[in-house]
Amino acid sequence: MEFVEQLLYRNTTWACDAARSDPAVFERMGRGQQPAALWIGCADSRVPAELVTGAAPGELFVHRNIANLCLPDDENALSVLEYAVRALEVRDIIVCGHYGCGGVRAALTGACAALPHVDRRIRALRELARREHAALAAIPHFEDRVNRLAELNALEQARTIETLPIVREAVTRPRVHAWVFDVRNGRILRLARPQAGSMKPAAGMRSCDEGRGTSTSARLI
Repeated sequence: MEFVEQLLYRNTTWACDAARSDPAVFERMGRGQQPAALWIGCADSRVPAELVTGAAPGELFVHRNIANLCLPDDENALSVLEYAVRALEVRDIIVCGHYGCGGVRAALTGACAALPHVDRRIRALRELARREHAALAAIPHFEDRVNRLAELNALEQARTIETLPIVREAVTRPRVHAWVFDVRNGRILRLARPQAGSMKPAAGMRSCDEGRGTSTSARLI
């Protein structure tokens, strides 16, 4: 069976199982959505928002792209943010990066001529890597540097979101969170937030533990 046919088969199985366990689930879904949170995550196939959080249909409003970026000139991301805040009135916005992120890794390496759209997309991420060069260079292992930049990127996107008029001028201002997903063990870590306008780690925060690629700036949820 072709993979896409498998997906349709799995959908039928899922729909039957969902209706069996909760007969009113699709009636509720048909009445509309009222998600509690907006999830801005990476498009990486290993980080499906609902699956890794155990969220049910209707609980998360989801936007995913390369390297979980939310840039002030990105109309796609801004339209999602605007609808989530002004129409759905979400209470929380979660920016979730992940360890082993290909977009983050590309920001630490040279441009790839075969991927010009990706290269343009991660330009701001490369700029973040340049600003944090000294801290990243102090981390001996490349994969640990990738993981630390993934953390810094989630923090940077959260900070950017907080400065946008859509969020800043909201009647009920949503809380903004920076998380990172560890693909090696399936756990989400909550990142300590820096002071406004600063990407420097707070007191007591260190860079990635050697050989582990996890930072003490992150806490398990």
